[in-house]
Amino acid sequence: MEQKTLKETANAYESKSVGNIADLPKVLTDLIVEDREGINEKGETFKYQVIIVDNQEYRVPASVLKNLKAILEDNKDLKTFKVKKTGTGMDTQYTVIPLG
Repeated sequence: MEQKTLKETANAYESKSVGNIADLPKVLTDLIVEDREGINEKGETFKYQVIIVDNQEYRVPASVLKNLKAILEDNKDLKTFKVKKTGTGMDTQYTVIPLG
């Protein structure tokens, strides 16, 4: 078994943070959605959904799913889209943009 120093281990460490779907340049419609749970600042458990791209988790807000559903009703063959994010906190809004 290979041994590493604390310094080497710390330098190789990558935080497991969750990104946002809007961080991606494009999203495939056939990605698998997984359920997750987290704890907020008040200590309350909440549920959210993620997709995984290149071993990184990206949160998928419910409003993105709602907008994508509306787009798919008229464009069942949609393969890719992107998400634009505006605002912050409770004022955050997401716009789903079909790409093809």
